[in-house]
Amino acid sequence: MTQIVKKKPELISQEHVPDHLRGNRGYFFQWVCKTVFSFFGWSINGRIPNEERILIIAAPHTSNWDFILGMLVIIGLNAKIKWIGKHSMFKPGVKWFFKWLGGIPVNREKPASLINNVADIIERQKGLMIGMAPEGSRQKVDKWKTGFLRIAELTQAKILFLAIDAPRKCIVIGDLFIPTGNIEEDMKFVKHYFSAFKGINPEQS
Repeated sequence: MTQIVKKKPELISQEHVPDHLRGNRGYFFQWVCKTVFSFFGWSINGRIPNEERILIIAAPHTSNWDFILGMLVIIGLNAKIKWIGKHSMFKPGVKWFFKWLGGIPVNREKPASLINNVADIIERQKGLMIGMAPEGSRQKVDKWKTGFLRIAELTQAKILFLAIDAPRKCIVIGDLFIPTGNIEEDMKFVKHYFSAFKGINPEQS
């Protein structure tokens, strides 16, 4: 099993991201998000690896605050990333804003369309990251969604673990994971990795 090494946390910066995976967000917008992120005592641990295509899975997802925290991280890092959210979030009036932030609406009753949509997006991009929460809900769940394994396979993307370490107020950029093809064993490994972390509402972890 992969050993989790908790290094000294750092202030958030686009220096954590390779050049080809950086976005084009304005410096002022980056500064605001970095300032808010740091003001509330949060820091980051690790670096985004220098790979062409990365599928980020983030956990544990236990609170509505996770979304705000995630947006602060994405913009503070100036990361070129698309993220997957339930379609009910993309309401008229805010739909454009969430899409501008990189959001991809997903109808959980049509998982096949999501996989094809993400595959098409990555195919058009030279370098891109896709972010998603395998738990599929901020409520405590026993069975995680396995769609990310299929997406990684179709897009030839490497999977990167990103953990919310709420007790330390730290976002941990962890290891790259290459699936074995055995879904049951792969999911067991992924859940074991994230079991070392506690979310904002630990009772939901």
